[in-house]
Amino acid sequence: MPKRKTSAALVQPSSLVEMPLQVPAVENEPPPPKRRASARKVSQTKASMNPGQNANVLDAPEAFRASPDADTKDERMDLGALMDVDKEVKDKDKDDSVPSLVTNGDSDSPLSDISEMESPIKPKAPPAKAAEKSGEAKAAPAPPDAKPAAPAKVKKEATKEPRFLDPEADGEEEADEEEIKEALSRPPPVNSDYLPLPWRERRLGYACLNTYLRFSTPPVFSSRTCRIASILENRHPLRDPNEPPHATKNRPDREQAASTRRGQEFVEQLCLANVRDIPKMLRWNDRYGIKFMRLSSEMFPFASHEEYGYKLAPFASEALAEAGKVAAELGHRLTTHPGQFTQLGSPRKPVIDNALRDLDYHAELLSLLKLPPQQDRDAVMVLHLGGVFGDKAATLDRFRHNYAALPQAVKDRLVLENDDVSWSVHDLLPVCEELNIPLVLDYHHHNIIFDADQIREGTRDIIDLYPRILATWKRKNITPKMHYSEPCPEAITGRQRRKHSPRVATLPPVPEGVDLMIEAKDKEQAVFELMRTFKLPGYHLLNDIVPHVRKDENRAPKTPKKQKTPKKKRKPTKTEDDDEAAEEEEEKDELATPEVAIPIPDEELGMGGPDGRVYWPPGQEHWLRPVKRVMAPKKTKGPPGKELDEKGRIITPAMKRKRVAAAAAAAAAAAEAEAGAEAQGGAEGAAAEDGTGYEATSSSSSSGAAPTPPAAPPPLSSSKPSKAKKGKGKGKAAAAKEEAEAEGLRLAKEVEAEVDTAAATATILPKGSSTAKGEKKIQGESQDEAGGGEKQRSAGYSSPTSTKRRRSKSKKAPQPRGNNKGGLL
Repeated sequence: MPKRKTSAALVQPSSLVEMPLQVPAVENEPPPPKRRASARKVSQTKASMNPGQNANVLDAPEAFRASPDADTKDERMDLGALMDVDKEVKDKDKDDSVPSLVTNGDSDSPLSDISEMESPIKPKAPPAKAAEKSGEAKAAPAPPDAKPAAPAKVKKEATKEPRFLDPEADGEEEADEEEIKEALSRPPPVNSDYLPLPWRERRLGYACLNTYLRFSTPPVFSSRTCRIASILENRHPLRDPNEPPHATKNRPDREQAASTRRGQEFVEQLCLANVRDIPKMLRWNDRYGIKFMRLSSEMFPFASHEEYGYKLAPFASEALAEAGKVAAELGHRLTTHPGQFTQLGSPRKPVIDNALRDLDYHAELLSLLKLPPQQDRDAVMVLHLGGVFGDKAATLDRFRHNYAALPQAVKDRLVLENDDVSWSVHDLLPVCEELNIPLVLDYHHHNIIFDADQIREGTRDIIDLYPRILATWKRKNITPKMHYSEPCPEAITGRQRRKHSPRVATLPPVPEGVDLMIEAKDKEQAVFELMRTFKLPGYHLLNDIVPHVRKDENRAPKTPKKQKTPKKKRKPTKTEDDDEAAEEEEEKDELATPEVAIPIPDEELGMGGPDGRVYWPPGQEHWLRPVKRVMAPKKTKGPPGKELDEKGRIITPAMKRKRVAAAAAAAAAAAEAEAGAEAQGGAEGAAAEDGTGYEATSSSSSSGAAPTPPAAPPPLSSSKPSKAKKGKGKGKAAAAKEEAEAEGLRLAKEVEAEVDTAAATATILPKGSSTAKGEKKIQGESQDEAGGGEKQRSAGYSSPTSTKRRRSKSKKAPQPRGNNKGGLL
């Protein structure tokens, strides 16, 4: 078995970083220059592990899924457990070569170095018509003198990258008409009417992620991951080692020498943050009656990678042992589920090598928990057999051969699960009995893939196989477990039914003493739904959350703004006692402090509070987050007596004039267009009334003479139109135009009057002097009457000379008497 490379053997690829590899260690580097003490001074090793604060930290996509059978989409394929061979290659003109995932630094899979993915089902046969055409082409006789042609190179379809359908992808799967007809014609499922009630000696569980804790403050989850590019980037030291990393202000300096150990420390911080959140999740589950949980395979990013892989001991040994101690105290069961890339039946050696490393990593993770004997045996690794590769018998033989080469630590934990693509319960049960491997029954997968010759769809007939299935667990003294999920209500075809529903509506007929894993997107909320529906133990501890409000978090208190009390004017009749009372009230207001909330201890953070408000109704996941506040634009208030436009600016006289001119132009254009339409209609009407030309033409044509054309109507712009035409056509246009011009002049007069008033009231006397305002107003009006300003304003024009003269006259003020020496009153 190939050994995994340790962190000491990590080598920096020369194609990614051009810096030399032989560099001094971190501890040999010169110390940073001394700086003043700062409250923000932290070590580089204490970076934030919150994805919302650190761009290098990501959420593992597998943890958000109901089942790890399908991975996230990438640029090349849609990963899932089902391959549609008809849609395998859509564009045949493109090159068949596909770049390997090794060079893709954005891949989140721990087995991202797989260059090709095996076909999990046998390719479909070509259509009959195509086969006939090909047969006719082959049967064509060759000329007798022709040389034998060399055998043509046939491309193998298996070498092409298959295109997978992701059952957990958002949106509906497309289905053709034949597929829908076939799905609708299948016999209805036959389900058992047995309900496992009362719920005794059984444990309900969920997979990988707790939705309530994930969106708490601070977030609690064990599926933080990163990209390989982030590992390579963090091999360089920060620009300022004394400050925390920042997405823009303090990033790794690529100009400085890289160190593989520094990049490994970044990954180890991520791993330890994941492991240290497990005890919190276990205590949360125990408070609400959940004693079964699947650990995320992404807890240690790229641990099984061929180049960037690493051992978990010794850096994670202590943290994992602490998590195992809590699980042992609470009696919880922990399991894992390697992803779909881990296949022991593949015909390709690179895939087998990757699978061996991944199984070794999961076995090390579970062994470092240091669980008690029975809980340690119950900590199993659930595995799918994988693809068929064209021949089920040959795939099973390869699986037997590779299983025999596994270390005993992996064999003790490995269990097989029936899938919803290729391998049914009847396919796996004989192999499990032969190799002494426990079999996990998945009810949802069984309803999609089953042997129709031996069993019917549903839960009724599968009960007959319970004795054989449970016997595979008892041989190894392991507590049996089964999986349950339901398809979405709108699903019809087999592909559509593979997608898991967010929650489940009922319980399967699970036997007593068997643990049940609920694989649903809503995670622990799906378990709560069953607890509430069937009154399972712990249902009375659950209460609905308050939308967007959490009372189990420590948030910075908002200091309320101090309300200023209006100052009271002192009255001459006020006594000394009243003054003393007022002073005491003012002192109380100054000494008043906002109420400080009692801090919540760390062990109670995110635990739902005393009321247990941890349940959110279906479809209300947004209740877990605060309300998104939309800041409305502030409405500014202008000075008294001033108008504001839509942007909050004060409307000046110039702006008013522009608006008046624009309104007048628009009105004139509209009136002119309306007049033109009416004039054209009047001309057509006049031509219709005068029918002499048409009658003459008709009479002449009937008599055999040459027809005379009708007289053309007079032009619309005639200088001397008739009275009828003037009334019908141009009279209304002229009236509308005169009306618009009159309205524009009226508005212009109002604006000019406001301008004159503003200029006349500008005085050198003190502000608020009504005498000065009145004098200047009268003076301005007299100047307008004397200078003929009314005529100019009526024409929409104001002479600059007259304006200057008015302003110069308005600035003159009577000189005060006395020895003020030209001073102003």
